[in-house]
Amino acid sequence: MNHAQIRAFHAVASEGSFTKAADVLNVTQPTLSGQVAALEETYGVKLFERRGRGIEITEIGRRLHAVTLRQFAVELEAEQVLLSARGLMSGQLRVAADAPYHVVPLLATFSRLYPGINFSMSFGNSQQVLQGLFERKSDVVIMPNIQEDRRLHAAPLKREPLIVFVDRNHPWAARRSISITELVHHRIILREKGSVTRKIFESALESAGVKLLETLEIGSREAVREAVASGLGIGVVFESEFGNDTRLHGLTVRDVQLEGLEYVACLKEQKDSPVIRAFFDQIQSSTASGFVK
Repeated sequence: MNHAQIRAFHAVASEGSFTKAADVLNVTQPTLSGQVAALEETYGVKLFERRGRGIEITEIGRRLHAVTLRQFAVELEAEQVLLSARGLMSGQLRVAADAPYHVVPLLATFSRLYPGINFSMSFGNSQQVLQGLFERKSDVVIMPNIQEDRRLHAAPLKREPLIVFVDRNHPWAARRSISITELVHHRIILREKGSVTRKIFESALESAGVKLLETLEIGSREAVREAVASGLGIGVVFESEFGNDTRLHGLTVRDVQLEGLEYVACLKEQKDSPVIRAFFDQIQSSTASGFVK
């Protein structure tokens, strides 16, 4: 079996695009397409259906991708074992998170401890981040309220409250807190489905027996901020993500438990990878220093 052809297939299946896969592998798109076509011809199978400018993986392609996910994970593990003999002088760590506020300081510390490790960061909502981990597009994730899953190894990082926020011209701009029932007659701006911020907030509403009359769904944290600043409604955000925007004013919700617990997690089968283990050791050190509250 031709390893380059399998690698080409794996990249296209993982990225969902020949163009993106070519960028990841640093090859030309015609070269990549030729490798996938050669693999299909050798075994007499169709791995992708070309639909206009896009592609759709076939059933046999999905089955093969499940195998290549494990194959390349084992290759990475083997590489990490060999690198560990060099005292973590080199290696890589791909970290995904739902926001930069916790991950950036942690990676800054990790980089100082292990300057030879190359790392990358990617961001998305919590659902996207977790799915990316299962698809092995990242090695470690940092996100709130991870549910128990036998596939995961997770450690608590930081407990954090959510707040609501309004624009500076809002009648509540002089207040420090509100009751959750006061939100009923206001338009509430929510993140997209899959956002943990939204899940926590909606759970608190349900527990309090509160039903909102009007909501507006916006698909990014930055867009929610701009909508609130423009007076379109009231936003909800983790306190650490609120920032110092002088156009906005934050308020606590005093009569419900509105908080999440940030976790760091990896696939259980990869937790003993030297680089991943070093990152978790750093988290444990932070926890011992009182980072989790």
